Amino acid sequence: MGRKSNIQHLLGFLKDKASVSKASLLSKTNSLSTSSPDLAVLRATTHEPSTPPNETHLTTLLSFGHSSRITASSLVKSLMDRLHKTHNSSVALKCLIIVHTIITRGTFILQDQLSIYPSSGGRNYLNLSNFRDNSGPESWYLSSWVRWYARFLEQLLFTSRILGFFLSNSAPFCLQEKVSSLTNKDLLKEVEALVGCVEEIGRAPQVGENRVVGEVVRLVAEDGVATQMEILVRVKEMRERLGCLSFGESIELVCVLRRLESCKERLLLFSLDEKTKEGGKEDLLGLVMEIKERVGIVTKEDGRRVARSRRESESDRLGDRVVRSDNSVRFSSGRFGGAVMSLVS
Repeated sequence: MGRKSNIQHLLGFLKDKASVSKASLLSKTNSLSTSSPDLAVLRATTHEPSTPPNETHLTTLLSFGHSSRITASSLVKSLMDRLHKTHNSSVALKCLIIVHTIITRGTFILQDQLSIYPSSGGRNYLNLSNFRDNSGPESWYLSSWVRWYARFLEQLLFTSRILGFFLSNSAPFCLQEKVSSLTNKDLLKEVEALVGCVEEIGRAPQVGENRVVGEVVRLVAEDGVATQMEILVRVKEMRERLGCLSFGESIELVCVLRRLESCKERLLLFSLDEKTKEGGKEDLLGLVMEIKERVGIVTKEDGRRVARSRRESESDRLGDRVVRSDNSVRFSSGRFGGAVMSLVS
């Protein structure tokens, strides 16, 4: 097994060298700089299974977002071509790290090109749910991370579309005015999308010793903290609106909060203390419990009120049916007709 692994690593190394040489030759032929999008992507996504993209390569990639929209689009296309053509789990995982880096650190132009690729969008944006690299045990392990990481990034992009901004690029205490201006329906929609991110984090495969996976975990952990901060701002706003929520909105809120509570173990992995000093500390799970209790009281009262209203309504309809003689059934028999008249009187 060790000899087979060494051969695979050697083949991967040779393939990387050949790809970089080919891209360099094409760059010179086309009178482009040696930092063409194809070349930059290849250098950052080698076949080496234990080496994540280094900061120098990531900085080069991000620099394509500081010029024209065409240049940014070329980079995104090169990245997506590399991601969808490879059958190597290490290469795919590194491509996804770059996608994540663009989401969290890229310029607006670069993020915009990523968000509209492909034009159809959709929830299965990266289309890696069936990715398999069967070259060995480590590749099977990395393949599980490729599939999960792609799902998480899809959820992150979906949530960013709902919020109107890329999740990791915003501080929640600066968004209070925006959150306060949302309708109850839109606010619930945002909370649900954010909870979806937390739920997806909870589905992550088991973490091993691989350094590329370690980099994925670090990036996702940062998003976990940012997601909690955004949820906290919105849940606090919902607490202020409890008296204004309809019965249906109250039920929907409780359902979303229960989903959040079910992620308790994962939530505890991310500390909010350092991140929320400027915005004020508050225990998110404690806030969830408080709202659930308050909504429970309100919904019970509403439920009793609805039940009472229904009984009164049924009583009114019954009285209406009895009192109104024009709605009475006409019988030919005088005996039954007399009975009807006695009920009316």
